[in-house]
Amino acid sequence: MTKTIGFLKETAKGEQRVALVPETVQKILDVGWQVLMEPDAGEMAGFPNSAYPEMMQLAKRREDVLHGADVLVGVHALDAADVAELRDDAVVIGMVSPYTNQQRFVDAAAKGKTVFSMELIPRTTRAQAMDVLSSQASVAGYKAVLLAATEAPRFFPMLTTAAGTIRPASVLVIGAGVAGLQAMATAKRLGANVTGYDVRPETIEQVKSLGAKFLDLGVEAVGEGGYARALTDEEKQQQQDNLKKHLSSVDVLITTAAVPGRPAPRIITADMVKQMKPGSVIVDLGAEGGGNCEPTEAGVNKVVDGVRVIGPENLSATVALHASEMYARNVWNLLSLMNNEGEFELNWEDDILAGCAVTRGGEVVHPAVKDALEAHQGGES
Repeated sequence: MTKTIGFLKETAKGEQRVALVPETVQKILDVGWQVLMEPDAGEMAGFPNSAYPEMMQLAKRREDVLHGADVLVGVHALDAADVAELRDDAVVIGMVSPYTNQQRFVDAAAKGKTVFSMELIPRTTRAQAMDVLSSQASVAGYKAVLLAATEAPRFFPMLTTAAGTIRPASVLVIGAGVAGLQAMATAKRLGANVTGYDVRPETIEQVKSLGAKFLDLGVEAVGEGGYARALTDEEKQQQQDNLKKHLSSVDVLITTAAVPGRPAPRIITADMVKQMKPGSVIVDLGAEGGGNCEPTEAGVNKVVDGVRVIGPENLSATVALHASEMYARNVWNLLSLMNNEGEFELNWEDDILAGCAVTRGGEVVHPAVKDALEAHQGGES
């Protein structure tokens, strides 16, 4: 049976990305499925209606997509008003923020909808091509450096001029995950002196491979799933004491420490910010999770004790074309697991599909979401 894959124009504030781009729409059409798009869905990302394959169906209204889609894919994809309009047996795929507002999943399950969270894709070798956290973090790490370079009152590279030699900026990147490594690589390309820091010892060689120095603060915290474990109070104090000494020589600080579904670890205190040079810049990629830096406010660019502190929100959306291409390929690779010689099939024996499913038909199935729901219900009783 032919399935219709629908996608919409994103409505979240500041969101410019789109879930499917012309390249991935063509791949969906090639397996024999239909694609239904809301008009102008890709326009903000640089993909006008005319860029999409002619065989795709262009709906007249948003409601037509919601009523006609067997599978709805989106960047965010679980707006309560939209989901209410979907057919009861529809499948929803997107970054659905599984750790917030879990009642949405209860409502979706009550209507028999199956919801897949792109954020919950297992971090395994086989699932790398679907890892949206990595693809979008790469965009954010790149853009964070450009944002810092724009705001900094200094050049990044060393310049030899008739007026004398300008020394290169000193950039410290905290966190050597995908965003941090991309930030280090970008800052290095711009000519800065780059230092990276992470509590995971396995990242030392990755940092050095980019031409950056590694800052050893004497703290290691190896965790599970590629993330660092939480530091003890003693380790936090040691980290902050040693880091404080280094910050006085830094021109730009980029922090990238974040764990999905949890508050961002607090690494930089207000007192540590005071130790930085006037005119220094901080770009805190943990802003949406409360910030790695104490003075950070999500969505705010401000000066604190002579230091500019920037808390960007949804930074990936500001590089919408390439971020959309990367996200759409992640989505397509997940959809490919549902393709059985042209037939749409959900194979629940597949560890990737099972691992990122939040609801399955009429039931909430993901353990983390179930636990959060039970905790919330227990708190109300």
